Amino acid sequence: MPKGPAEHPRRVVLASDGPILIEGPVEVVLDDGRTVCSDRFTVALCVCRRSRSYPWCDTSHRAREKRRTA
Repeated sequence: MPKGPAEHPRRVVLASDGPILIEGPVEVVLDDGRTVCSDRFTVALCVCRRSRSYPWCDTSHRAREKRRTA
């Protein structure tokens, strides 16, 4: 991963009902200290922790939304 002053800032997009989208590549440090990397153009980070491929979003949050009853 490029590092240093020549690197441009990463764009982070926050959505109220979805993952955090980050322009890649990215390196993510997990709460247990492990580091995971992705070299994709855009990376979706899970914020609901329902993803089977956490920390990457696999859209599991969509299937588990609570449905309103009339």
